[in-house]
Amino acid sequence: MEYNIQDVIEYIVMDLRIEYDKAMQLFYNSQTFDKLTDIETGLYLESSAYVYGIFQDERNFGNLIQAEI
Repeated sequence: MEYNIQDVIEYIVMDLRIEYDKAMQLFYNSQTFDKLTDIETGLYLESSAYVYGIFQDERNFGNLIQAEI
């Protein structure tokens, strides 16, 4: 899970061209992060690219849209 978090934050830094601290704040305050750290969702088993895709969807649509999590 720790590596997924680091990878997702790196994706955010690269895609949004923002500072690492700001990227951390965005991700840690997201619903995606909440689901990633909730063992019951199983999201921690997915790749960091998949988790980042969910984070992107959350930012684009204002909330999570994946019904399975």
